[in-house]
Amino acid sequence: MVVIVRLKAPGGVEQLELASADLPPPGRGEVRLRQTAIGVNFIDIYQRMGLYALPPERIPGVEAVGVVAALGSEVAGLEIGDRVAYAGAPVGAYASERNLPAWRCVKLPAAIPDEAVAAALVKGITADMLLTRVFPVGRGTTILVHSAAGGLGQLLTRWADSLGATVIGTVGSPAKVETARAAGASHVIVGRDADFAAAVADLTAGRGVDVAYDGVGGTTLQKTLGCVRPFGVVASIGQSAGSIPLLDVNELGPRRSLMLARPSVMAYMNDAGEYRRSAERVLAAMADGVLQLTGRAYSLRDAALAQADLEAGRTTGALYMKP
Repeated sequence: MVVIVRLKAPGGVEQLELASADLPPPGRGEVRLRQTAIGVNFIDIYQRMGLYALPPERIPGVEAVGVVAALGSEVAGLEIGDRVAYAGAPVGAYASERNLPAWRCVKLPAAIPDEAVAAALVKGITADMLLTRVFPVGRGTTILVHSAAGGLGQLLTRWADSLGATVIGTVGSPAKVETARAAGASHVIVGRDADFAAAVADLTAGRGVDVAYDGVGGTTLQKTLGCVRPFGVVASIGQSAGSIPLLDVNELGPRRSLMLARPSVMAYMNDAGEYRRSAERVLAAMADGVLQLTGRAYSLRDAALAQADLEAGRTTGALYMKP
């Protein structure tokens, strides 16, 4: 029997329950993983709310670190005892042990702690996708990162700063300013109701940023459009503040001449080649000290509290759970 966190029905955190379940032997091409640290992401919250469908087992979660405990048939390149991480589908990371496809497993260097990887792999792959695939960020690029003190926000800021970009970050409160600055933000705009479009105009001499990353949603996306230069990119990557309202395509152009991206990191990670290359770049950046992210630990039995804290914005950095 393994310990799992299961969703009783779509809704609030009260719908998450601790349970136990039988785990069959790993099937063909699968491994059994004894998990040591489990990442907590906004994707998990969207799964709980019913925005993203869960499999029949109703176990959320998309990333973890662990040790290979058993091998199914036709598994090559892995051995029992290997320390690995994974991110992406199939969903079901909120568990003490689980079976998953062997190709998802990425071997970890000894120097990187389990907790650091569990807190940062999905977010790191997301950052890699945004900084390379969605818009190539480098020296001379100016970017806007909403929630720059959050888990993804810090990784985006650190990586973009290391590439030579200028980062303008937004944070919800003065208490989070130093966190964003420590991550590499050159400018920090404070306050949930701040006129960040006007602030960005002042900071860029009216030009606007080259690319803006908006994981807030709600009414923020509409305001973010006013922060980007002509032929720049707005990447809508989440909705932590609420559903994204319908957007009239005329808001993008021709006057503004903007490009709107709505990329899915889950879709990105479903390409095995892209997934492995991106994961390797993230782990290399972590090993080199480019990507550093503070994490806050919870017990697996406190999964509801972890999601509630993340959803309410009561944390900075990333969250992970220990089985």
